[in-house]
Amino acid sequence: MAVRDAFRDQARSCRDLGSPLTADICETLADALQDGPIARRVLGWQGDATSRGDSVPLRLCGALHALVLTGRDPALASAYTARNVGADLLLAAIDAHRDFVLDWLDSPPQTNEVARSAVLIGAARFLSTQCDLPLSLLELGASAGLNLNFDRYHLFTGSGVVLTPEWRGDVPQGSFAVAERCGVDLNPLDARADGLRLMAYCWADQEARLARLRAALDLARTHPARVDAGDAGAWLRDRLALPQPGRLRLVFHTVAAQYFPPATATMVAQALEHSPADAASPLAHFGMEADGGHGAALTLTLRDGDTRRWSLGRADFHGRWIDWQPRPLA
Repeated sequence: MAVRDAFRDQARSCRDLGSPLTADICETLADALQDGPIARRVLGWQGDATSRGDSVPLRLCGALHALVLTGRDPALASAYTARNVGADLLLAAIDAHRDFVLDWLDSPPQTNEVARSAVLIGAARFLSTQCDLPLSLLELGASAGLNLNFDRYHLFTGSGVVLTPEWRGDVPQGSFAVAERCGVDLNPLDARADGLRLMAYCWADQEARLARLRAALDLARTHPARVDAGDAGAWLRDRLALPQPGRLRLVFHTVAAQYFPPATATMVAQALEHSPADAASPLAHFGMEADGGHGAALTLTLRDGDTRRWSLGRADFHGRWIDWQPRPLA
């Protein structure tokens, strides 16, 4: 059936993205879920259960990881540590904590993949060679706004949040300054209050990824970014309606555009194309999005009287590698 296939498809994606534990759990659940309130809710899901829709497998995996992180299920936590989680243990945990799990199934997964900030640092450095103005950051699909702090993170060396992707190509060396930052999300999270939800959707066997997320959450307690609740299209249209002299407005999104409804995607495109922009008030748009190729495409557009476009290369969806190959596009 379609829901079981969604678990198997998610298992393949998890394995490709370096989480064999989560892959094993998804594969096990694809066959093990049979009866009970959780199984009935999951197997009878009304809507698209796949990662292209409601991401039901990741909702359930997030609930299970939350049981581990909160210490609610010590036996499950021990099995996670041993990287050996069998069907009987999974079903026992689901049954013992059914109300907790049902509550988690109500909400779509929320991730704020901090490693993607490496490409944002690269894009901002590249932009600084084209336009030397302070940045005004506008993020679409910002979740808890952790990537709005990308200028406070470090590539390869430093303290706090340090990003260490496998970088292919020349690392851009320009410098930039951020003057202001704001994002939008349909369901924004508070980095200070919703850390458990973000941690739970980070796969349990990816320890470096979890450590980055903890460091980013710690930093966000001191430097919280503003994230508004709303539709990205209307929000962006309103913010770009007037020029902003002396600022380079940088609109960006990372693995978010694929989730925009068609009307939202159209409004975003229209705002980016028709909003006022010139040399005094330039507008840039950076996207890290799936296009059917290996990993995500990195694209950049700058409107400053002229319109210039670049492909900056490609990147792993979780930021594990970056193939930095800037070239102009027609």
